[in-house]
Amino acid sequence: MNWDDMRIFLSVARQESLSGAAKALRIDPATVGRRISRLEHDAGAVLFVKSPQGYVLTGEGERLLTHAEAAEAAMGGAEAELRGGAAGLTGVIRLGAPDGCASFLLPKIIAEIVAENPGLEVQVVALPRVFNLSKREADMAIGVSPPRTGRLRIQKIAEYRLNLTASRDYLAARGGIHSRAELKSHPVIGYIPDMIFDRELDYLAELGLETVDFASNLVAVQLGFLRAGAGIGVVHDFALDAAPELELILPQEIELKRAFWLIRHGDDARVERLNRFAEALTRSMRRALAA
Repeated sequence: MNWDDMRIFLSVARQESLSGAAKALRIDPATVGRRISRLEHDAGAVLFVKSPQGYVLTGEGERLLTHAEAAEAAMGGAEAELRGGAAGLTGVIRLGAPDGCASFLLPKIIAEIVAENPGLEVQVVALPRVFNLSKREADMAIGVSPPRTGRLRIQKIAEYRLNLTASRDYLAARGGIHSRAELKSHPVIGYIPDMIFDRELDYLAELGLETVDFASNLVAVQLGFLRAGAGIGVVHDFALDAAPELELILPQEIELKRAFWLIRHGDDARVERLNRFAEALTRSMRRALAA
């Protein structure tokens, strides 16, 4: 087996289609099909079965996947070493993150890391859902809860705080809010209930608020509703600087805490450049969240 065939095998396994793998690798789908057929011939085993959902790994394919990912990690480590080793991080690293973290916390942190490593390019992918690292949607991801399944490496980064807020003008027009009992008489801003992808994002239930009047799956849109004086809602501590017109509601009584987790593929422990980036990212996030 040669590495180039294994690389194509990995892409089909992650994309679950020949066309998806071809697009990711920037080659022709027919070429992908021929290379998979050659690999199956050389291996003496059927590696994929075609289903209505796409190309699915067989038992033999699952066993090969473990070795292919280990080979990929080793190749990545070798490439990083040849590019300069400890001299500085280089190449492209794709980081997945929830949109609030990606929009309001990561820009300054990533800018500082790249400034210290001029050969490094960091792509931040902000999605309002859980990332699938097994399909290599990202090299690593930040999550708001630790996954329970999969061959993953999981590390707690730090806790962060959330506060109930409203615009200063909104509160002034209504004489303020002086008790929890008053909260239910105000329009609520939050996530679209059936699009909450992680139970840790169900902030409002902890406050006894059941109905969302202004909803979005994106934190930035929720913040926009709050700044426009539409009602009350929860805001991350690290996003407050972006909305100076907001005021905390019952800060002595209401403070929610959550945590960020760094999630990596299980085999990436062998890739030194990813280890070093993870260390820099974790260190910087802890410092920013403690401020």
